[in-house]
Amino acid sequence: MAQDWDIKPRGEACSGCEQPFEDGQTCHSALVFTDAGYVRRDYCVSCGQSLPAEAAPYSTWQGVYRAPPARPEPALRKETAESLLRRLMEDDDPQHTNVRYILAVMLERKRLLIEREVQRTASGPPVRVYEHRRTGETFLIPDPQLRLDQLEAVQQEVAAMLGWQRNPEP
Repeated sequence: MAQDWDIKPRGEACSGCEQPFEDGQTCHSALVFTDAGYVRRDYCVSCGQSLPAEAAPYSTWQGVYRAPPARPEPALRKETAESLLRRLMEDDDPQHTNVRYILAVMLERKRLLIEREVQRTASGPPVRVYEHRRTGETFLIPDPQLRLDQLEAVQQEVAAMLGWQRNPEP
């Protein structure tokens, strides 16, 4: 009893020669009675035309293999104030002292960092010691003593590094 149904194969490879199916490839599927009951097998055209005697099919049908849709690439990890601060701490570039300070203040307000102490030195600016609330990691952030007129420029630099777009003013 042979029937020609348009049913897609379940497997991704031929049950006979074990070659993977390609998208759009014609395949033969067979319902075979075994000791375990009825089992479905999928074959390429050449294996389907020469099924072995022990695999005498109860029914057969022809279909077209459709490859599953490709999985999208994982989204790029978004830069956050915390990841940017960690990256800038590793670089230790003095050019980013102001940015590191503003990021630390931002994260302190988000309650991710806690200011533990201020270390004062005779030769340089004070250094603020921040502790990461969850990990206990310590960040030593020089306090640049920013003037109010410098603050907006540093905030714009932080926003640019985080990839934020500033809303245009009406």
